[in-house]
Amino acid sequence: MKVGVLALQGDVREHFRALADCGVEAINIRRVSELNQVDALILPGGESTTIAQLAETFGIFTSIQERISAGMPVYGSCAGMILLANHVLDAAPTQRTFGGIDVTVRRNAFGRQVDSFETDVHVAHIEGAPIKAVFIRAPWVEEIGQGVEVLASVTSADGMTHPMAIRQGPLLATSFHPELTSDSRIHRYFVEEVCKSAPVIR
Repeated sequence: MKVGVLALQGDVREHFRALADCGVEAINIRRVSELNQVDALILPGGESTTIAQLAETFGIFTSIQERISAGMPVYGSCAGMILLANHVLDAAPTQRTFGGIDVTVRRNAFGRQVDSFETDVHVAHIEGAPIKAVFIRAPWVEEIGQGVEVLASVTSADGMTHPMAIRQGPLLATSFHPELTSDSRIHRYFVEEVCKSAPVIR
């Protein structure tokens, strides 16, 4: 199995390290020819509008959408969650997403850069100690559709509970950045469970 990391903007190198910890050699994805070489894809944290615009500039946006529709496994962290969502609140007028997960997410739900924080969270299907979750201008899920599994949730200051780790079939997304820690269990879950449960389609 070959895994690619969309290398247009964001914390690409950190995902490479996490995948290496899982015994997976990843490749940079910037062009359609590179996308066609991989069986799965990671959408890194960064700025979702910028990543989408660069994907269009590089002529890969539609190809990613088509691969997602065909069943390619994808994991998105933070901005990657926004890019996998079918609907986005507080989005820029030009915001586009690849879509695939039947959720509505809110951009920058936890606040601005200065509001970034870390906390320990329990994630379904991840054994052992809680995962240290790093939130940086992170989204959360406002609404979920049928077929979306909530793996972890967070309670906001107003007492409302919002999903922050979700899965729908071969698509996995988290509001937080596991790649910014030394804990690779989210990536291992993606590689060993999400990817291996999906058909190989190129």
